[in-house]
Parts: sequence; structure tokens; C-alpha cells
Amino acid sequence: MKTLGLFRHAKSDWNDARLRDFDRPLNARGRKGAGLMGLHIRDYGMRWKRILASPAVRVTQTIELAAQAAGESPPLNWDRRIYLASSPTLADILREQDGDPPTILMVGHNPGLEDLIFDLVPDDGSSPLRDIVEEKFPTATFAVLELEIEAWSDLTDSCARLLHLMRPRDLDPRLGPQIED
Repeated sequence: MKTLGLFRHAKSDWNDARLRDFDRPLNARGRKGAGLMGLHIRDYGMRWKRILASPAVRVTQTIELAAQAAGESPPLNWDRRIYLASSPTLADILREQDGDPPTILMVGHNPGLEDLIFDLVPDDGSSPLRDIVEEKFPTATFAVLELEIEAWSDLTDSCARLLHLMRPRDLDPRLGPQIED
């Protein structure tokens, strides 16, 4: 059995049109959401043996603010392939993990993270959390999947159960989509 955490970067700033997508920072709501989710991820109680992350600015800032709020200094593995990756690419990255850590947290972007959930969790009506993801996997959302595999190299479609899903607005309604900065 393996456990996979998925954490989407927090809300980014679109105000500077000169910036490349890769270089976009977080906006004020994103900074608040990242810290709040950092506390939630800590309180969830899972010890992540490996953290894989996109090196995009909005991801690095999300991790930094989440870690500061949680009082943690997690060891990070930056992988540029995670930046805007598709679900098959993310699955390949997971399959190639050496040392077979029992838990991995992947921090990245949509639509790849959301699609990875759709690929790994069967669409058989047994997961109300999957139904929520089908509506939207908003920024700074944190999900936990339990995978029925012995090694990461065994990762295959429909091998997981979605155990946990938390969005910033679930913890603070002011961080919901109806609020503008």
C-alpha cells in the first residue's frame, strides 16, 4: 500500500502581463490560502517521505508559505517535468521513484493533478470526493489517495481510493471563489 498526496499551488497573480507563466507569483488570496493549507496538511498527520514539486514560482511560494505556517522544513525534490504536466507524465514520474517511499506528496498544477485523480480513482460511484473533484480542483486544494500497489513502479489506472480532499474555502469561506482580492 502506498499513499499519494496531491497539493495544487495556491492562487497566482495575473497582474503583470510581462511575466512568463512559469514566473507568476502568488496573489494576496493565494498567500493566505497557502499558509492555511500548510497548517491543514500538517494537522492531517501524514509524514511525507518524499516531496516532488514543480519549480514554477507559484509552486515554490506555495510550499514556502505552507511550510512556514506549519513550522516545517520539508526536504524537496524539484522536477521541472511536473510544471504543467499531463496525468500520464505525472504517473511516469511517480513510477520512476527509487527507494519506494511509502508516502509521496506531489505539488504542482492543473489540469494534470486533477486528471491524475480521475485516472487513479475509479469512476464507479463509490467516491463522493471524486465527484467534488469533477466539479473543480481549485487552487491550493489538497487530496490524499491510498494506492493498492506494493511499489511505485506498479502504478496503474484505477488503483486508488480518494481518502481526503480539502479546499481553502472549506477551512475559510472568505477564500472561496466568490471573493475578489
